Order: sequence, then structure tokens, then C-alpha cells
Amino acid sequence: MKDYSNVIKKADLKKLRPYGDIMDDGVVQVSFTLPVEASPEAREAATQLAGKMGLTEVKIATMEIAAPGFSFFVIYGKLAHTVDFTSIKVIKVESPKLSMKEVDELIKEKLGRKLVILGACTGYDAHTVGIDAIINMKGFAGDYGLERYQWLDARNLGAQVLNEDLLKKAVETNADVILVSKVVTQHNIHIKDMEDLIKKAEKMGLRDKILFIAGGPRVTHQLALECGFDAGFGVNTVPSEVASYVIYELLKRNKK
Repeated sequence: MKDYSNVIKKADLKKLRPYGDIMDDGVVQVSFTLPVEASPEAREAATQLAGKMGLTEVKIATMEIAAPGFSFFVIYGKLAHTVDFTSIKVIKVESPKLSMKEVDELIKEKLGRKLVILGACTGYDAHTVGIDAIINMKGFAGDYGLERYQWLDARNLGAQVLNEDLLKKAVETNADVILVSKVVTQHNIHIKDMEDLIKKAEKMGLRDKILFIAGGPRVTHQLALECGFDAGFGVNTVPSEVASYVIYELLKRNKK
């Protein structure tokens, strides 16, 4: 196979830009809907809006009727702005990743009892794909779910679980960990629900007794911390990552 390493330009991490066809060309694709009928005027409005986003060489790839009175656009353009990738620091969960066997052995050796984990989609969130992937036995991406761990008593409470009901269940089961899955984010309802859970936990004297973990496509570790949680996991998280964090965090707390 021919070596193309000399022809392919390496990315400048101090001035990082999107890649379209050629390295550092800044080409991006954006899409949006305008609340006007598809028309030449709508096309021009979309072009001007793309220009105000900082795009140059704007091309309208498609203009379609989204619904009566609405037009949908796909647009290509070049972005002039760059970011210094080397200066970016992201707050994220820092814990070694263990296998299911290693987690079970640690719990057995260091704690000597099963850990009780409750998982739920809270509020009016009915999207259980995430919490199912983490807790249910089949797991996700070839990584077994928490139900399969011998030293975890993991219970999936399902969807639309009210915060007060989740905390009552935690008291009944003497839960060590609460996993909250949030998918719906309209009007920042996920943030409001998460903050409400922590406030209720504090009033019940449970905040320091239980490990609170959040997850979801719009959840980051930093957001979870800001809402009062102990950790947050985003997309593509596998069950063993959550289990590894749980055992290491609980062991740290036990030492204290």
C-alpha cells in the first residue's frame, strides 16, 4: 500500500478547524428550519443567516418543505474560526476501568456484601434505552449489564419515576447508589429534575449516604457536579465503566 503520510497535512492542534475535503479547509455542514414557506426569499434568508454564523462560501445544498409554513435547509460553508485544542481541559470521571470479574472480586474482598444500585428515568422521562443498557443483564456493546454482576444488587425501576418515590425506594432497600437517566432536555427539564432530586435527598438526610450518578446524551460529568451529583456519564458509556467508578468511589469513602 502506498504511503500517503507525506501528502496528508497534519492537523494544527493549536489552530484546529473542521475538516471537510482537505485538511484545515474549515468546511462544515449545518441544518435548520425557518418558519416561512420554501421560496427564493427563504433561501436568501438562510444564506444570510449562515453568513452571520461566520460561514463563508455558503452553498445551500437543499431547501425542502418541512411542513406548511416551514422550510428546512442543509447548508455548506467554510468556518474561519479556530480553537486551541492543546489548551482544552474537560472535567471527566477519572477512575481505572475494571472488568466485571475484577469489580466483583473487589466488592467481595473489600466490602464483603452486595451493593444495592437503583436505576430509573426520573420525572416524566420515558426513554429507558440508556438505563436499560447499563443495568439490564445483556448490557451494551458487548459489555454485560450490572444485573449480571454477582456482587451487585442492581434494580431497574423503569421510566417516569418521581424523585420522591425513588428516594423512598432507596430508603427501603438501603441503597448504596442511585443511577438517574435523563434523555428529555426541553426547557432544561433534565437539569431541574436532577437538582430537585438532590434537594429532596438533602432534606431526607440521604445526600452523603448514597452515591448519585447521572447519565444521558446531554449529561456531562461537569453538568452532573453542578447539579449536585457525584458523577455524570454521557453517550457510549458501558456498564463496566459505571461499575468501576462505583467501587472505587465507595472504597475511597470507606477509607475516609
